[in-house]
Amino acid sequence: MAPKKNTRPIRTRNGIPLTRDEYRQLKRQKEREDRRKRQEAWEAARGPLDMPFLLLAMMLLGIGLIMLLSASFPNAQASANLGNDPLYFIKRQAVFAVIGVGLMLWVSKINYERFRGLARLGLWMSLILLFLVIIPGPKANGRLLAISANGAARWLGIPNTSLTFQPSDLAKLGLIVFFAESISKKREKMKDLKEGFLYHIGILLVMVAMTALEPHFSGAILIAGIGAAMLVVGGIHWGWIAAGVSAVGLGTYLLAFTDVVENFFKAIDYNASRIAVWKDPFGGDLAFRRDAAWQTIQGLYAIGSGGLLGVGLGKSRQKFGFLPEAQNDYIFAVVLEELGLVGGTLIMVLFALLIIRGFWLAIHARDRFGSLLIVGVTTQIALQTFLNIAVVTNLIPATGISLPFFSSGGTALVIQLVEVGVVLSVSRQIPAPKAW
Repeated sequence: MAPKKNTRPIRTRNGIPLTRDEYRQLKRQKEREDRRKRQEAWEAARGPLDMPFLLLAMMLLGIGLIMLLSASFPNAQASANLGNDPLYFIKRQAVFAVIGVGLMLWVSKINYERFRGLARLGLWMSLILLFLVIIPGPKANGRLLAISANGAARWLGIPNTSLTFQPSDLAKLGLIVFFAESISKKREKMKDLKEGFLYHIGILLVMVAMTALEPHFSGAILIAGIGAAMLVVGGIHWGWIAAGVSAVGLGTYLLAFTDVVENFFKAIDYNASRIAVWKDPFGGDLAFRRDAAWQTIQGLYAIGSGGLLGVGLGKSRQKFGFLPEAQNDYIFAVVLEELGLVGGTLIMVLFALLIIRGFWLAIHARDRFGSLLIVGVTTQIALQTFLNIAVVTNLIPATGISLPFFSSGGTALVIQLVEVGVVLSVSRQIPAPKAW
């Protein structure tokens, strides 16, 4: 006689009792569905990369390395600390470029949905690293762990080596991933004051404040701009957008037409002279022009010397001891001197095409999370490029901000290429256009 099947209800589904056999059948069905979803995600992540975005990024990287070689060799050759090696900066940057491209390709093969699980961890790691920079201590720069360079204590790592990085660079990526994950989950709640606006703006303000305390105002501006753009795209109430635009307008007015901002920087003893330089770099006495305004003046001389077609690749004169940070923040001045207005415009066109393509990918992304990831990365590239060129041309006060793919800085370049990999990862899952 066959044994009776156990029909005793042991589970419920939506309030309906299930027998043991029905529960097992439902469990197997769920496992099959999970396997199917994993298979679909794996196949989706094997889609083709977006070649226009990849090629534009690689073109900018290649041109950036060439211009770095041209801009950096005089300073490297004259520096005993660098062993008087004219190729010091380019060799170092090339190594980091190879590492960055490898990481970019590896990240591009990861299903970007996995980045969701790293969102909170990335945010907390970013906040901890930013906090480590500002811990006071007995060192000459007044910090416990931070490493100083050019009068700023913004770095962590091993002193007197290439193994240093700016936590603010990692914080940008951490903010992008966290905001993308959080905003995509709270889609319907983004217009809510508490869960939509205050929650995200609170995190953003903490990160901005910690970066500004280093002090690193250019990094704080970038983080604020990235977060604001993602909140706007995420769908916060239009009233908060209007308030933000009004605040930016008020700040611009106070900076350009009053002494409020300049007096604030004087009060905190942070480079108040930069605003005076911005307003009139050729004004003041000889000491002013040789000290505070020297870098801005030499950058403008470099731009003026380039003219329409430039003096020729490698033939810049300002980089020979006249223009400080020619291989870093002011590398675009060397670009304009050597390649002229035409060459500089072509490079700006490449940046513009990369940014436009990025936003096109964001519009066509498979889901909201992927779209927000691309918006964050593309906004960072766009804002950082604009601010650097604006500083070099004296459109805005000097902020000490680098030019993506061009300026010397190994860890920053690696992080930029990893972010490109994130965009490419999302692009793999964009549905191909259907043939007519």
